[in-house]
Amino acid sequence: LSGGTDGEDGPTDAAGAFADVEVRQAAMEKGLDPGHYLRQHNSYPFFEQTGGLLKTGPTHTNVMDLRVMLIDKNT
Repeated sequence: LSGGTDGEDGPTDAAGAFADVEVRQAAMEKGLDPGHYLRQHNSYPFFEQTGGLLKTGPTHTNVMDLRVMLIDKNT
């Protein structure tokens, strides 16, 4: 999970995005290469197509950005 607490990430309508097994599966089914979007510094279209965008609307708070990563040691 990566997101801005103010509900916006730059000039977009998303607060950020999350990646889970469903996002990964959607990317594989659509033939999307996440590396392509990372190299372009434009992950919005990738997460838009895979259902991973986090849209909260403006929160009127700004505590900073939040990054959370959970790793399953068995995978």
